[in-house]
Amino acid sequence: MKLKEELYYKCEAFVNNRLQTVDDIISSNQKALQSETKSSAGDKHETGRAMLQLEMEKAGQQLAGINQMKEVLAKIDISKKSTIAHLGSVIETSSANYFLSISAGQLIVSGKVYFAISVSSPIGKLLLGKSINDELVFNNNRSIIKGIS
Repeated sequence: MKLKEELYYKCEAFVNNRLQTVDDIISSNQKALQSETKSSAGDKHETGRAMLQLEMEKAGQQLAGINQMKEVLAKIDISKKSTIAHLGSVIETSSANYFLSISAGQLIVSGKVYFAISVSSPIGKLLLGKSINDELVFNNNRSIIKGIS
């Protein structure tokens, strides 16, 4: 399997794991909400329902974020080759290696560390549109782009 494919599939797995976690939270909160309605009335009951409602809203926001990540991944063409950094590029610099995709953090492929980053992140914005041998400065650290695939 090619490097870009492997990084892409690791990002997909990251999104699917997050989705599973949020689905589990929503499911357990729905069950808790149903059992709350059957329990005794009063302030404690209302507080419990309000807390569950907040948890459901938070889970809903996380779900929206996961769907956004899925949309970004769907836009990536892993077969596209370019010498200019774009969504889906694997970028090797003198300081670190990046996969311009979603914010999935550190990924390890063939013993090498890559950082899956969003194009809207500060480092992602810096890398976007750059070419091999371009220099970038991030957090007062100077790096040179050694390769883009």
